[in-house]
Formats: sequence, C-alpha cells, structure tokens
Amino acid sequence: MSYFSQAMLTRLEVNNFKNLVAIDVRFGAFTCIAGANGVGKSNLFDAIRFLSLLTDWPILDAVMSMRDEGNRSSDLRTLFHKAGDRYADTMTFAVEMITPPEGVDDLGQPAKASLTFVRYELHIRYRDADAHNPAGSLEITHESLRPLGMAEARKTLGFPHSPAFRTSALVSYRKRKGTAFISTIQSEEGKCVIQLHQDGGSSGQPQKRLATALPRTVLSVTNATEHPTALMAKREMQSWQMLQMEPTALRAPDELSLSASSHIAANGAHLPATLFRLASLEMLRQGPPTPHQLPLEDQALAGVFSRVARRLNELIEDVRDISVDRDDKRQLLVLKVRLKDGTELPARSLSDGTLRFLALAVLEQDSQAQGLLCLEEPENGIHPARIAAMLRLLNDIACDATTAIGPDNPLRQVIINTHAPAVVQEVPDDSLVLADTVATRRAATPTQPASSYRTLSLSCLSATWRSDEARREATPGEEPMPTMARGKLVRYLDPVAEEPVALEDAPPRQTTRVVDRPDIQALKVRQTTLAL
Repeated sequence: MSYFSQAMLTRLEVNNFKNLVAIDVRFGAFTCIAGANGVGKSNLFDAIRFLSLLTDWPILDAVMSMRDEGNRSSDLRTLFHKAGDRYADTMTFAVEMITPPEGVDDLGQPAKASLTFVRYELHIRYRDADAHNPAGSLEITHESLRPLGMAEARKTLGFPHSPAFRTSALVSYRKRKGTAFISTIQSEEGKCVIQLHQDGGSSGQPQKRLATALPRTVLSVTNATEHPTALMAKREMQSWQMLQMEPTALRAPDELSLSASSHIAANGAHLPATLFRLASLEMLRQGPPTPHQLPLEDQALAGVFSRVARRLNELIEDVRDISVDRDDKRQLLVLKVRLKDGTELPARSLSDGTLRFLALAVLEQDSQAQGLLCLEEPENGIHPARIAAMLRLLNDIACDATTAIGPDNPLRQVIINTHAPAVVQEVPDDSLVLADTVATRRAATPTQPASSYRTLSLSCLSATWRSDEARREATPGEEPMPTMARGKLVRYLDPVAEEPVALEDAPPRQTTRVVDRPDIQALKVRQTTLAL
C-alpha cells in the first residue's frame, strides 16, 4: 500500500465506461454505495482503479489489466459502454480531489504543490482498425488538470465540514499565474495537442505533445522540478487503494527483515509487521522508563495493543489481549490473540471475518495509512449482530471533517459498496448512495437500428447534503443527485416482506420460511407498533 498525506477524492464523473453513463457522484469522508447484485456498484470502483493505473501504466496495459477474467478477446473496446451491438467510441472521466501538499518524484526529488485542490479530466477514444493497427487503437483526445478556486471550496466540497478542516486540508502556497497545469488545444492542422505547463504558468513555455503519439497520460510523466502540483495529483491517484483482504495473506507471519514491508497491503498482508511497527514507534515516543513507570513492553501493551484489542472486543466479546510474537530463531513475527479464559490463538486459527476486522482495526491506528480506501462488501464473514461494529470501525478509520487535519486526524477516506440491507440500516443517512439500473433507449441512426440498454443510476436520501434542495442552493446550475422514493427504500431494507418470485416449473415449497412463521410475524408486528 502506498502512503501519502492529505489526499481525498471529492467528486467522480464517468461516461461510457462499462455501464456507467453520465455518472456524477460526490464523496465525503465515508460513503456507502448500496444496491442489488449486478447493478454496477463494482464498476464505480473499477473506474477509480482504472484512473489510478493510468498514472503508472501505458493506456493499453491499463485497459488489458481491467478486462474481465477469462475474457481473451483482442477487442480493445471491452471497457467502453455497449448498447446492443454498438460500442461508444469515447469514454470520459473527471475527478475533483484534494492532493498531498508535498512529496517526492520517482527519482526521490522533493516537490511542493502550488495548491491542493484540483480537477483532472481525461477522454479516451477508440480508433478503428487500420493497416498499422489491425486490432484498433486507443487515443487520448482530452487531458487537463486545473486548479479549483479556494474561495468556492466550501460549496464545491459539498459534504458537511468545519472551517478548521477546510483550511488544514486545502492550502495554496503561491499565486498561480496560469489557468491550468495540463491543457488540451487543437493545432493549426486540426490535431489534438496536450500541453504540460510549468507551475509558474505563463512564465515558462509549456511542453507540447501530439495526442495520437502518446502511449500514456501526460500526468503519468510529471516530475518534481517543473510540475510539482501535477506530480502531487498523480501521487493522490496512485494512492487510491482497493482493499481485497485475502485470508491467506492475513494469516501469514512476517519475516524479521529490514527490507520487509511493515504496512498492511491491499490484500491484507503484513498485518503482524504493521502492528509490531506501531508498537515500536509508541515505545520510542514514550522514552526510557522512570522507576515509577511500567517497562517499555508493558507500556506498549497498554497502548496500541490494548486499543486494537478493545476494538476487536466489539466483534468477539471474550478477547483479553493481542500480541505479536517475535520468533528470533525462525526470524518471524506472528500475530496472536488471547481470550479471557487464557486460550492463545495464532492468526491462522482466526476466522476470515475476524481477520478482516482485525486488519481494519490495526489500519485505524496507523496514521501513515492515508488517502482513499475502497472496500467491497465489508459485511462478509460478519454476523449480522456485529455489522454495526464493523461500520463504526470504518467510520472511525475515515477522517473527522469537523476538526482540523493532523496526526490524530489523518485525511483518510473510506468508500464501501454493499447489497446487504443490514448494512444500509446502520450507515449514516448522509453517507448513503443508492445504486439501481435505469432503462434507456438509443435512437436509430442511418447505419444502426434503435437499441435499449440499462445503465447505473445513483440516488440519495432526501434532506441530505447530496439531495436536490441542498445542491441547488450550494451550486446553482449544477444537476443535483436525484433522491430515492421512501417506499423503494423501505422495500430494500425489508426485502423478505415481499412474496418471493415463483420460478416456472419450480417444485412447490414444502416448508415455511422463518419469516413466515406466525410467532415471528406477531413479533414483527409488535416491534413495529412499539416503534411507532
């Protein structure tokens, strides 16, 4: 996992990528995207991942890596939206983000951005096969990076936040003379040219590159010397992480080696080394003990280990403590959990859900783990009665937008997706984005017949910061996110209230569903009456 400071994705616009057509969604510190299976929730994460890959890889490599497993087709249009037999010829992306204020480039040279609030846009077009490219080719037709106004930041960010948060996260170090860090123009010959401007704006001549000859984005080749702000935008996008914690990686011990990583990876690896590092840093901060202090190891146990154990206790009530066993003979670090009856369990003996929860609890304690974290279906492996504990943890991992950014409140962002009604019931209402599909019809053309297709549609709850009335007041002229009808939300939250759809030729059901039992129905009626 990459670690960069002060970074946040505040808005994502996508068009013609998979089933994402005219998508525009704003994010806060914590966002839950909820919807049924197959509506396209994961495609939002795929769009974020694709943009992140383009900061490191050539366009063709990024496209090939994003294709569905098992898809061996040579067609480069696999990521473009398809309606019937027709593919869209251009997919477009735009992101608004808070970037790190400073960092280093790939050669270790330091960089300090001019400002930390920017908008990046990218358009990629498919070009038909020709003699030179029999499989077709991909071409950038537009790329831009421009500053967003600090004066309008309160309205632009959208989500509720304090002035202290805004002034600590959004900074401007020097006045910019130009209007863009990357821009696109048309040459006299009518060809698309992408310009990379120095941070000094008009004080330096831009580097011009013919778009048809570009194998990768211009943003991906920025350096610290002339383009520090663009470099920091690149670093922000590189830090976007898709957490896919795998049980095998979570259970693995770590080697005692100076070259070994001590940060939790996207697959959950290096959990023991990360916790060991956090404890070691805490011991160093505490300094040598006085006669009235506990030994350093006990102080560490009373600190980060006990905080993680208390958090894990919200999931498993009989946890006493957590430790990392340093095996000098085998040169290994092994994570262990001890129960209140004295039973000691190594990581390999813990359930998948417990391990994921534990890894997130350690992540919460690591102030170096910053930026955007995306997690699919966090409820997997968690008992329904403990889902609230998981969501509290995810909320606590995300930064607190009511206070200033700092060591105790790193600018960390969490986006999850889920299809579970139990998760939707527990998330804060202003953090919820509901996903569904909507039918659309494309008109016929002289060469193509009319076609119908379904695309992802996003909505929010009324009287929240994304809703119609709130966005119209904040940003006049902007198309707000539609709100979901309350009846539809109720049906989503209580799906078993509806009769199941009978399948043709299905054998008659001989048993009674749990929810259909008279005693359970009576209890539901009683609970509803008491709630009213």
